[in-house]
Amino acid sequence: MSTAPTATASGARSSGATLLGLAPQRPLYWNLGPAMLYEHAVRRGEGVLAESGPFCAVTSPHTGRSPNDKFVVRDPSYADEVWWGKVNQPLSPEHFDRLHADVVRHLNAQELFVRDLFAGADPAYRIPVRFVSPNAWHTLFVYNMFLRPSEEDLAAFKPAWQVLHAPELQADPATHGTTTGTFIVINLARRLVLIGGTRYAGELKKSMFTVLNYLLPAQGVLPMHCSANVGDSGDVALFFGLSGTGKTTLSADAQRGLIGDDEHGWSDVGVFNFEGGCYAKVIRLSAEGEPEIFATTRRFGTVLENVVVDPTSRALDLDSSAITENTRASYPIHFIPNHVASGIAGHPSHIVFLTCDASGVMPPIARLTPAQAMYHFLSGYTAKVAGTERGVTEPKETFSACFGAPFLPRHPSTYARLLGEKIARHGVRCWLVNTGWTGGPFGTGQRMRLANTRTMVRAALAGRLERVPTVQEPAFELAVPTDVPGVPADLLLPRRTWSDPAAYDAQARRLAELFRRNFEQFQDQVQDAVRAAGPPGPKA
Repeated sequence: MSTAPTATASGARSSGATLLGLAPQRPLYWNLGPAMLYEHAVRRGEGVLAESGPFCAVTSPHTGRSPNDKFVVRDPSYADEVWWGKVNQPLSPEHFDRLHADVVRHLNAQELFVRDLFAGADPAYRIPVRFVSPNAWHTLFVYNMFLRPSEEDLAAFKPAWQVLHAPELQADPATHGTTTGTFIVINLARRLVLIGGTRYAGELKKSMFTVLNYLLPAQGVLPMHCSANVGDSGDVALFFGLSGTGKTTLSADAQRGLIGDDEHGWSDVGVFNFEGGCYAKVIRLSAEGEPEIFATTRRFGTVLENVVVDPTSRALDLDSSAITENTRASYPIHFIPNHVASGIAGHPSHIVFLTCDASGVMPPIARLTPAQAMYHFLSGYTAKVAGTERGVTEPKETFSACFGAPFLPRHPSTYARLLGEKIARHGVRCWLVNTGWTGGPFGTGQRMRLANTRTMVRAALAGRLERVPTVQEPAFELAVPTDVPGVPADLLLPRRTWSDPAAYDAQARRLAELFRRNFEQFQDQVQDAVRAAGPPGPKA
């Protein structure tokens, strides 16, 4: 007798079993757990099972986010609140209606998997979200990434938001107002997200992050693209940075409890995770360098995205970038042994801004004043790491406001104001940490060693740098510690790591000018102290 799933609807339905006009003609599966989702995914040929248990899927040709295909419906009820432009491209309600109708028509002809989940660990700010997808593995992905309701919660579940996922449906730009066949469209008025034309799973989580970035500031909560952990004494640390800068790696520290690896809110009570899982880059991951994350790639329940798998042995090759540099693992946060089960902690003691500096100019660690923290938060300087977005094949210098511009529906000054208020209220120590290059730019220098970066961060969080003398580096006037036990002293001052100091000086002047030009857009939204906290202008 076969044990394969039958083609009948199954799973636990909630009380709010609405599907926004959907009338599926094929089986509909409600709130299945990982084992049954595995069975369906294998039956449907959505990927393969690797040795030791993870499910492996390939998302080509989209192996990263498609920022140019993200839209927000321009509705009069909130049009004045949205930061319109390249990040939030407007889509008319009429185009949305046509797209929605075609998404519904497409999904009605598919097997569908429905998963009810929460976004936001703090019950005061939590939103119930219903995901509908034709793919079992994408449903397992959201099961991993969001907060999983109890059976009691499911029985009373009523979605505030719904996400309709149609990865195989291509939009028609002439009909739907999109740029290409790919679409990520958020309708804030109808509390509905449409995603299609891409199999890349990261769009599912980032769409809801964007929603929370819109909703929470109105409630006095700062939404943050950051990881967070906590020490034995209750000291909380936040790590801001774009994908590939080290948020997940540095926050998954065996010496501290992991609150979450990517997205959090900061309320008047403290910090809370938006998610119930982690989404880690795993290219060239090693058991020695990142043991906790490495272990998740050998577990049942983990979803591996675009990781190369031997077709016969099903062995993983984490070192291969044959599909993409942006290989990913999605797993529930409880796969990390020292996670914080509640996803909630107190106010931060430390904030760490992570920059992956491809120019080789920024120091590996520097102490920031509150004004400098505001300046660098608004600047969001880093490098886009290969593979995280379509078309990025090598590190590319970029400024991403608030270290998360692609996910900000409101103007960056909204989030900067909230951050500044909270830093001042709670006396937070702020640090800038370069996880990028030293000894020269990308192609000449070398990437910062993880062991050194971890040593510096641990020293900062433990308070061991409080009394260490600092020296002001000239290009950005940052306070750089002169000594970090266990780290070569010459590494602390980047100029000393370059074979040609004059070349360093020229590169530093170039980067400082890029900072000044980028910050012009914020000049009218910040106080004088913040404007003055950037790199000084050229000397006469």
